[in-house]
Amino acid sequence: MKKLVAILLSALMLTSCGAEAASEEQTDAVTKATTTTPEETGSTEPEPEAESPEASGSKILVAYFSCTNTTEQIAEWIADYTGADIYEIIAADPYTDEDLQYYTGGRADQEQSDDSARPEIDGTVENIEDYDVIFLGYPIWHGQAPKIVYTFLESYDFGNVTIIPFCTSHSSGIGSSAENLHSLVSDTVSWDDGRRFSGDATESDVTEWIESLDLPESEVSAVSEVGVFNFETKTVLLNSGYEMPIMGLGTYSLSDEECAVSIAALLEAGGRLIDTAYMYGNEAAVGEAIRNSDVPREEIFVITKLYPTQYSYAAEAIDDALERMGLDYIDMIILHHPGNGDVEAYLALEQAVADGKVRSIGLSNWYVEELEEFLPQVNITPALVQNEIHPYYQENDVIPYIQSLGIVVQGWYPLGGRGHTSELLNDETIVAIAEAHGVSSAQVILRWNLQKGVVVIPGSSDPDHIRENLDLFDFELTDEEMDAINALDRNEKHDWY
Repeated sequence: MKKLVAILLSALMLTSCGAEAASEEQTDAVTKATTTTPEETGSTEPEPEAESPEASGSKILVAYFSCTNTTEQIAEWIADYTGADIYEIIAADPYTDEDLQYYTGGRADQEQSDDSARPEIDGTVENIEDYDVIFLGYPIWHGQAPKIVYTFLESYDFGNVTIIPFCTSHSSGIGSSAENLHSLVSDTVSWDDGRRFSGDATESDVTEWIESLDLPESEVSAVSEVGVFNFETKTVLLNSGYEMPIMGLGTYSLSDEECAVSIAALLEAGGRLIDTAYMYGNEAAVGEAIRNSDVPREEIFVITKLYPTQYSYAAEAIDDALERMGLDYIDMIILHHPGNGDVEAYLALEQAVADGKVRSIGLSNWYVEELEEFLPQVNITPALVQNEIHPYYQENDVIPYIQSLGIVVQGWYPLGGRGHTSELLNDETIVAIAEAHGVSSAQVILRWNLQKGVVVIPGSSDPDHIRENLDLFDFELTDEEMDAINALDRNEKHDWY
């Protein structure tokens, strides 16, 4: 697969090894802007390296105020898509539910009716002059932006920045709220007309808006796209600089003959991601199927794994995998699960990258505690973490943590795993959603994963199912449908890893 700005990305990701775990408020690959709030005093997060010329001029900040999380969601989508830093405007005296009750004479009513009201903000944005573009988000209160947003704008000298406002409201437009805010900044600031989003806005609504803006191309750099799913190309950019398909085929338990048939069906249908492992015993068959296909090698992304029994001789095991598969390079090798010597084995993977034998490296069956212990001991941040993920075992605490580190998440057993697939595919909630869209239960589950930012590798030896499992882009699950599937979580793991 195509490599993008690999040198820049590698340098940036090296700085993340050993950094503190991101807070729960950080989702996807969004990096929170540096602030001086009391909670963050004493942070040991390392300073970022100087930007390379390729990333210059690309500093974007999303600053937002939110009380009911609606504006927060829009802000996170913007930051996720643009690679921006994100800063939440937090009141020093937090708003209570009672404060927000309209027409009761409460705090919000009083502030909105007082032109001089300027609620104090807890924390500041450091080096705000470094930003070229600031997206400014807020809810509409009585037809206007909350007065705490006025406080924010009057707290800084923005220089020549471009400010792009956005608001959330069920009815009121952005209209005079943006005009009144514009009057608070100097004439050197470029001010965009902005956009209103309703409470039921989707991520695609937000990305379409961003794409319509006249942003300089350099402001959405290749670095900013790491970890973001591109549903048009059906790929994701890894922190290693390579693009990986977001759906493919898992070959666990497939015999050599089944592998040949399954991979042929996958490639014929346009699939380009294949997952195998030393322990599956079919690496040779996978390599042969790739060589026998008419698809150019560089279009196919191959993942294999070293098992703990190989960790003591990892360098030789990598060479053995290359020989078995008959390939000049392997797109990604990951460690199958934690075990004795895993750090040393990972360092051997790093050397294989340096030697050009392997392009990207990662881990499988590593969770929060394991990653917190493991990452400070290695030099290259994993490009991928592959874990069991399906509607009955969702890892909703693990996925955002991994993504916040700039690591892509991939789910094995996306359909529940052997012995559990039938129950999951016949779950009444999933069946109802499938019927509503005219698709299969398997397609609903796989699409649910993609919309959560999880790469899927369902296993199958049935060519019809393989084709169906790739056909995930002609429908989209609503927020309500996503919530309904999220509610199915049982924390029910179906394998021991």
